[in-house]
Amino acid sequence: LDPLMNRTGDVWHVFLEGELHGMLYGYRFDGTFAPHCGHYFDVSNVVVDPYAKAVISREEYGVPAHGNNCWPQMAGMIPLPYSTFDWEGDLPLRYPQKDLVIYEMHLRGFTKHDSSNVEHPGTFIGAVSKLDYLKELGVNCIELMPCHEFNELEYATSSSKMNFWGYSTINFFSPMTRYTSGGIKNCGRDGINEFKTFVRESHKRGIEVILDVVFNHTAEGNENGPILSFRGVDNTTYYMLAPKGEFYNYSGCGNTFNCNHPVVRQFIVDCLRYWVMEMHIDGFRFDLASIMTRGSSLWDPINVYGAPIEGDMITTGTPLVTPPLIAARGNDPILGGVKLIAEAWDAGGLYQVGQFPHWNVWSEWNGKYRDIVRQFIKGTDGFAGGFAECLCGSPQLYQAGGRKPWHSINFVCAHDGFTLADLVTYNNKYNLPNGEDNRDGENHNLSWNCGEEGEFARSSVKRLRKRQMRNFFVCLMVSQGVPMFYMGDEYGHTKGGNNNTYCHDSYVNYFRWDKKEEHSDLHRFCCLMTKFRKECEGLGLEDFPTAEQLQWHGHQPGKPDWSEKSRFVAFSMKDETKGEIYVAFNTSHLAAVVELPERIGHRWEPVVDTGKPAPYDFLTDDLPDRALTVQQFSHFLNSNLYPMLSYTSVILVSRPDV
Repeated sequence: LDPLMNRTGDVWHVFLEGELHGMLYGYRFDGTFAPHCGHYFDVSNVVVDPYAKAVISREEYGVPAHGNNCWPQMAGMIPLPYSTFDWEGDLPLRYPQKDLVIYEMHLRGFTKHDSSNVEHPGTFIGAVSKLDYLKELGVNCIELMPCHEFNELEYATSSSKMNFWGYSTINFFSPMTRYTSGGIKNCGRDGINEFKTFVRESHKRGIEVILDVVFNHTAEGNENGPILSFRGVDNTTYYMLAPKGEFYNYSGCGNTFNCNHPVVRQFIVDCLRYWVMEMHIDGFRFDLASIMTRGSSLWDPINVYGAPIEGDMITTGTPLVTPPLIAARGNDPILGGVKLIAEAWDAGGLYQVGQFPHWNVWSEWNGKYRDIVRQFIKGTDGFAGGFAECLCGSPQLYQAGGRKPWHSINFVCAHDGFTLADLVTYNNKYNLPNGEDNRDGENHNLSWNCGEEGEFARSSVKRLRKRQMRNFFVCLMVSQGVPMFYMGDEYGHTKGGNNNTYCHDSYVNYFRWDKKEEHSDLHRFCCLMTKFRKECEGLGLEDFPTAEQLQWHGHQPGKPDWSEKSRFVAFSMKDETKGEIYVAFNTSHLAAVVELPERIGHRWEPVVDTGKPAPYDFLTDDLPDRALTVQQFSHFLNSNLYPMLSYTSVILVSRPDV
């Protein structure tokens, strides 16, 4: 390229004429190949443009290219100056974040199992045919696990494992071509339109789409990894490097994206804007987001910080109080209107839950909520007070910094870790199928098998597990903040105790539509709980609840027990639609008879009791023998009492006493 003709400032450009539909492109970068200095320029390599809008390589998921090549040459699609996609008037839904119910979903896993009975399983189009199911479930926001271009066969040269989850990005602008029915046809443009169709059809059903993005590392790995794109373009700019060219590894995946370098942060902002403006995405969840708060490499401090850095005041990877990238996204006129969710930790030990730089727009995956709720629900002493804070939206984490309950994304289970069913079935992880001698995955799962290890257990143990799964789901739906649950937990999906299934393209990670029918009782309960949450104005407050709105109780009204041994937490909440609700959790091994708050002119009517078998665990108005069921408890209710089994939760609603 001619610097006089093809360069403006620091931007290189090429003008092409003629028919471009079938044309692909890549770049060759001439320069010094000196890894000890951080440089990997090699004019013999054709590398992918980081800004390419579609990446073309292998067409079929899981199938190597000619010659059993798992890393064939990749190229970018030539962008056309027009789009043929019909959005049909689609506009952002812009739900208030406090009203969201988030469903973490793996796109391929959602419909890949044969029981899905879709025409194109494992694709965006296949998922479209199942969106009505999510609407019935009460979900109004999908959090898609990574859908950027990645190589599912990146481990294939050394093992039979697959990169199923996709947290190893090749290109951040391109949808995963092998998640589309069109594949690489029409140079990937059909695949882009399939992704847009998924978003458009989700919006038609009142469902927002949030994209899980991995701006903490790339698929190029450490110094032994392939040269695909960023490394061949300018390794010292895009990655955090030590003085002799070694790669910092705050991601645990071999390299660390140099997020706060001016060029890189502009790249990330450009990318996010593209997904919002061109693809109509409603928000982003940032994997290992704490990496984005770390200081960039010091190869070019004048360009990064505006002046030379004296001494060791700022070193590579130092957590910054006001990270330029986080500020840029939080204050961007386009990105300011979308949801921004941080996984506020990284593999380098930086943990920022409750302290992530936020500008009042950043939310967080609340890992502390997960840990405290798991401990309390399984009956661990010392967590009653912490559990109450979780129910209130974690004010101890967010109130002092000016944030609201809905800045807390509450979850008990997610893609990494035990599923909800495995959380109550296994005390230990069983990760041998991952090929790492059970060394991988979290060792401290805070799980409880309810008395026996594994799926084959006594009937009494299985009944307790069903109660515990419902207890966790009740907790999610009555907590202030934003509830999120993982695909399949609504029917009790199991991964056999494997808490790190990143490498399995199999039924272990597939949504089992046949199992959903087998476990319809849990599915029904989850549907009704999401509906109940939406009906209750008091369960999705704009701000933290006050003493006028919420009152704490123990076994007696107004007498909560916050002692170390307490395993009982209850509260009553005023509600504009229900009048008032009473919620109680008994996580003791002993049953209890609870005294209910007295409300003159009103009576308490049971709605939820996880101690009862389905369908009596949730009493709907159309339940045929509902009146008889309530009548059986009338002698308790008439005395303002309610009996609770061990390890149960209940919800009662105040009704006028007529």
